[in-house]
Amino acid sequence: MTTPRQPHLNRPSRVLRRRRACGFTLIETALALVIIGVGVLAFVDAQKTFIRNNSWSSHAATGAYLANEVRELMRGLPRHDPVTGLYMHDDGNGAVLVGWGRESGEVVVTDFDDIDDFDGVVFGNGGNFPGPLNAFGEIIPRIDAEGLPVMGPDDEPMSLEGWSQRVYVEKVDPANFGTPRADGYQEAPNGNFAGRTVDAYPLKVTVIVEYQGPLDAWPQEVTRAQWVVPPR
Repeated sequence: MTTPRQPHLNRPSRVLRRRRACGFTLIETALALVIIGVGVLAFVDAQKTFIRNNSWSSHAATGAYLANEVRELMRGLPRHDPVTGLYMHDDGNGAVLVGWGRESGEVVVTDFDDIDDFDGVVFGNGGNFPGPLNAFGEIIPRIDAEGLPVMGPDDEPMSLEGWSQRVYVEKVDPANFGTPRADGYQEAPNGNFAGRTVDAYPLKVTVIVEYQGPLDAWPQEVTRAQWVVPPR
């Protein structure tokens, strides 16, 4: 005797398999979230690195530009004052150096008429003179997103924010530019050596460009430029 088929007994398993095929397990969902999260983090890190590198290259270019502007500003100037010169004066208490640094009446950069006038001067952020300056002694303005100068309350262009140009001038030994000499250093005649007066030494100029951002506690050095001006 043959038992009749009961096809309806297989229906629940088919429905169950069909239902399982229509969704994702918790493990599959978690794995997908991990993959997506790693991808997002990698993208954010790549963007962060790009922004950091782009900011560094922009700062490096700006720093080199500001250093070279000071060099151009000083180009053609004599080493020491063309009127008074540089010499040693005996005031009764010993020899005193006269003529190094800014002379009386030199209160703005357009008054500077020799290289040693720039010694110890800082143009711009935290400095003793407005700045930063271009090769014509003019303040470099801050530029907005549209490429226009940002104007201040007095309707004058505002200077480039956070930047400074620090200048040092020192005498160096003629035979070794890496050996600094004191401002009043001179050499007396000795045998076949005729001696060297106080104003007959090369000058080494150092321009340090610094930047202090809105969140920086101290200015950071971006670049520096050095060159030597020999006696003429």
